[in-house]
Amino acid sequence: MLFVCAVALVTMPMSAVADALTQKNYMRLMAPGWNLGNTLEAIPSETSWGNPIPNEALMKGVKTAGFKSIRIPIAWSQYADKDNNIKPTWMKHVTDVVKTARKAGLVVVLNVHWDGGWLVPTAEKKEAGNKKLAKFWKQIASNFRNFDDKVLFAGTNEVMVPGDYSAPKDEYADAQNSFNQTFVEVVRATGGKNLNRWLVVQGFNTDIDHTLKRNVTLPKDSAKNKLMMEVHYYSPYNFTLNEKSDIWQWGKTATDPKATETWANESYVDAQFAKMKAAFVLKGVPVILGEFATHMKPKFPGMVGFRTLWDGYITQAAVKNGMVPMYWDNGTTEGLFYRQTGKVKDRAVINAIMSASKK
Repeated sequence: MLFVCAVALVTMPMSAVADALTQKNYMRLMAPGWNLGNTLEAIPSETSWGNPIPNEALMKGVKTAGFKSIRIPIAWSQYADKDNNIKPTWMKHVTDVVKTARKAGLVVVLNVHWDGGWLVPTAEKKEAGNKKLAKFWKQIASNFRNFDDKVLFAGTNEVMVPGDYSAPKDEYADAQNSFNQTFVEVVRATGGKNLNRWLVVQGFNTDIDHTLKRNVTLPKDSAKNKLMMEVHYYSPYNFTLNEKSDIWQWGKTATDPKATETWANESYVDAQFAKMKAAFVLKGVPVILGEFATHMKPKFPGMVGFRTLWDGYITQAAVKNGMVPMYWDNGTTEGLFYRQTGKVKDRAVINAIMSASKK
């Protein structure tokens, strides 16, 4: 059975329309941002990873807390038939979530997320990857072609060869460049407001050094100055994500050398983000720091302060370098809100992000 995408010929109400998004005001309109993580990209269903279906209360809560934009990671494969036709029911649901976010006044970034890891950047799998990516983006872009410019599309997410976190081979970088190019061309070809919509492309595996050193280039675009670059930041890994590690302190105020990794302290963050500013922001290409966050390690309650410090510093350094910081909220270990009610769950981290965004 074939499923046909339902095209949403919907424009947003005037109350949701403000300044046009430009190279000059993107920071003011989007920073800081927040991720609706572990939800629409969850497998095998939207609620499988412990979060409820998004609602208006959550969107209002995110906006009220001070966040200006929302990144919505989305899985599509499990909601498509064997020919990659997306089910109308899923497209409608995604559309409703986007409308709810826009009604709350949030700028939206929606993407094709990990989705089971089908997009693999090897020469062998490049053609099939581009074909499937094109099929999905033709449907997604057609559905949203009449939405305003506060809805941005992001083509891919953390594309890599499974298990390989090293610097990419030229073959891999070439494949990622082709995915970015396919995404841009397919979206532009759908017409309407997509002819001039802001599109977000990614560096290889969203790693800053891989993006800058391994021939990851901006795709050609029929629209002028309407591309953004996206990278993510989770360094040092043993502090931020490795729950088995005993590293629980970070930064210049750390007191225990055995609980600290000094290689990715404040000066390292500053240097990494400054490189993105030089390579993209100063050349007219806005940058989105699409994900950043730290897990809490319950056996180290003192980590709370260092986690808050890290989140604030990453936010401040990103803003200083013209990068939109978008906090990764998985709803649990990194959750800032009670998803059902939109009420604040972690006031300390939110305050740190908001304060740092103004510096």
